[in-house]
Amino acid sequence: MKKLHFIISLFVLAIAIGCSNDSNGSDVDIDSIGAPKNISALTTITQDNSGKVTFLPKGEGATQFKVNFGDGSPESTYFGVGSTVSHVYKEGVYKSKIIAMGLNGKTTEIEQELQVSFKAPENLVVVVTNDVSVSKKVTIKATADFALFYDVYFGEPGNPLPVSVNNGESLSYTYKEAGVYTIKVVSKSAAIKTTEYTAQIEAKLVVKPTTLAPAPPTRQAGDVISIFSSKYTNVAGTNFNPDWGQPGTYEEFDLNGHKILNYIKLGYQGIALANNVTIDVSDMEYLHMDVWTADLEKLETSLIKPGPDERAVTKDLTANQWTSIDIPISAFTSQGLTVNNIFQLKLVAKPAGGTVFIDNLYFYKGASQSVALPIDFESTDLTYTWGGFGNVDASIVTNPDKTGANLSDKVVKLDKKNGAETWGGASINLDAAPDFSKGTKVKVNVWSPKVGAQILYKMELSTSPKDGNGNPTVFIEIPVTTTVKNAWQVLTFDLTSAASFSASIKYDRVILFPDFGVTGAGETYYFDDIKQSN
Repeated sequence: MKKLHFIISLFVLAIAIGCSNDSNGSDVDIDSIGAPKNISALTTITQDNSGKVTFLPKGEGATQFKVNFGDGSPESTYFGVGSTVSHVYKEGVYKSKIIAMGLNGKTTEIEQELQVSFKAPENLVVVVTNDVSVSKKVTIKATADFALFYDVYFGEPGNPLPVSVNNGESLSYTYKEAGVYTIKVVSKSAAIKTTEYTAQIEAKLVVKPTTLAPAPPTRQAGDVISIFSSKYTNVAGTNFNPDWGQPGTYEEFDLNGHKILNYIKLGYQGIALANNVTIDVSDMEYLHMDVWTADLEKLETSLIKPGPDERAVTKDLTANQWTSIDIPISAFTSQGLTVNNIFQLKLVAKPAGGTVFIDNLYFYKGASQSVALPIDFESTDLTYTWGGFGNVDASIVTNPDKTGANLSDKVVKLDKKNGAETWGGASINLDAAPDFSKGTKVKVNVWSPKVGAQILYKMELSTSPKDGNGNPTVFIEIPVTTTVKNAWQVLTFDLTSAASFSASIKYDRVILFPDFGVTGAGETYYFDDIKQSN
């Protein structure tokens, strides 16, 4: 029988390779496939005092399973995904083992304890919780002495069949409609008698967001007119709840310190811009907003000019998640509205009475220029915002030494003050990630006051998970040492020399560390012409 399961695996492997070659002519790298993971097994037992336990294993990447029953008897032969194997136990507690095999023969083994008892389950405890972020989703966990598993009847019309779960494990279920339902939990051991629990539970609507809307991208000041967003500078004097006699109520919702507009039982709602002083959005391309709702199907948005004269555009919403809406300004102008003097917005719920949360409300256009590699600091339209840290000051200044390798007008100046941290430096956020097909080396023109200063070039993915100090965990660092002083020198940083570098990562921040690893001594460094090369 052991030979048989290898023959089956080779047969499946041959089919997989054949299918791959038929589809694209490439070979399958079987060795690169990992071992199966997330292995478990549902164990059920007949209620007839026989001790017959049935195993239904599952796992990611598994093509077949076998079970070591843990009672000294021979283990099972391999069997396919979705199949079961049964074994009769005497009363007792056993350490069974589930062995999962993948396509290439790699295996994963997990141990699973099971209790075989001819006593009816006792001390049944059932805990029901509502999901805080998904509407109508409940999680049930039942635990009882002497039990091996339990069945759950959810009480939803049209779904009379139970779902089986191992004793002490959790099961989640999402109802089609919010409301009150009668659930029944039947806890089972090997005994004929079972133990039941019946209760009424409520499947609740989640009526507020638990996560923030997607963060807006970095934009130049001239490319955005922000009404409500923590990312940009907002137009001053906007009234988000003018008295238009509208139904419903307004409040500012606080999600972990982040403010969000909240319109409750929305019928229609006005927003008066800049104390009703008109703003010109004719140079913008889109109106953006992020909307979260549990019960609203559509949102109608109008731009209003004095008169009043208004035009509306309606967009669909997706319940229980953020919907990012981008309405072309042309959707309003094509209806005959001129947009060089907009002074109000209007929001209309469809159907009326729903509740919405709104964040990142702004007009924007595509950047004619952007802060992206190469950076030379010469543009009069871009804002090069450097942020110094560790007692290092950063600023854009006139080139103090127009000689040699650098004759440009503008450069970035980093003052590493007396006592500055060894890790002091400055960073700039990129509007667009580098295209590494243009090169995986970065050249930087550096003016150093001394020979032997280590210049550390770093790139980060600012949205990656943070470490204990709040710094992004996806980054690369490359050090290069200066060899001249008081003159411009082009240093080359080979990004591929960093083990963590990947051309697929959308790095969005550049950081420069002057004289890295050395405490500041009141010295000034200059940088310019940050660009890619091969």
